[in-house]
Amino acid sequence: MKIKEIEEEYKDEWVLIACKDIDENFNVKEGEVFYHSKDKNEVYRKMLELRPKDCAIEYTGKVPEDLAVML
Repeated sequence: MKIKEIEEEYKDEWVLIACKDIDENFNVKEGEVFYHSKDKNEVYRKMLELRPKDCAIEYTGKVPEDLAVML
């Protein structure tokens, strides 16, 4: 599933994605959705349970401009 399709289908949710294709900046271009939820913690718990390889967690909603993200 292309990232745009994921963003449309799971709007305003946290999504655990098995990456099939990423760009040179490591942004997900295509993948398979393993799990999704409005609750970020549920998605992280599912990731720990499944332990998928080559995965990403993405938020499909608008991120506030004053929000800082740490990796």
